[in-house]
Amino acid sequence: MQQDNKTRQIVLDTETTGLEPSQGHKIIEIGCVEMVNRRLTGNNYHQFLQPDRQIDEGAQAVHGISNEFLADKPRFIDVVKDFIEYVDGAELIIHNAPFDVGFLNHEFKIAGSEYGKISSYCQVIDTLVMARKMRPGKKNNLDALCKEYQVNNAHRELHGALLDSELLAEVYLHMTGGQSALLLESDDVGSGQTGASAVKKLSADRKPIKIIQANTDELQAHQAIVEKMGSSNW
Repeated sequence: MQQDNKTRQIVLDTETTGLEPSQGHKIIEIGCVEMVNRRLTGNNYHQFLQPDRQIDEGAQAVHGISNEFLADKPRFIDVVKDFIEYVDGAELIIHNAPFDVGFLNHEFKIAGSEYGKISSYCQVIDTLVMARKMRPGKKNNLDALCKEYQVNNAHRELHGALLDSELLAEVYLHMTGGQSALLLESDDVGSGQTGASAVKKLSADRKPIKIIQANTDELQAHQAIVEKMGSSNW
């Protein structure tokens, strides 16, 4: 659970064998990006899964994941405890949350009734709902939001759960804080982490900044300007 009053958020995305869990479709990839107090931590979660069924051609065209690639991957039941431990107590950020939440709840049900639903462990924020309120009448898929907030997604040729989570994390920070999206990352974040291009670190051997104090005449001139501004509509 969350500790020390820190806000722990996890941006989550999944890839699946098809569109409807009610038709037996399953999750084949989970990607999560962790933020604590709006800072990327690098403590991410990424897992491919063996679905024990064929992937629809339409779904494979979107994410490019094949049954052959997944043949030796674990099943959801093999990783469910580790996944729950990772997300427990966090606030999940998901684009079009009903889709991913529906699949997660379906996988929990298959794994065992003792696992309940994702809402037992996390609160969920749907960035698609947010975007529709902020940009009514416009396209609000991830590509459109990346374009709106100038998030570089040139490397996104296919959907991928971890890549899409990294992009959505940056989009979410822009949506909810403007310039606060350009955050300094912690030292343990890899150089390949999304948003690294926005990080500017000061050199350890930099020269001290020289501070020049205003003299008496300058302070009096400044005060006169302040008083003039206060007496007008400027």
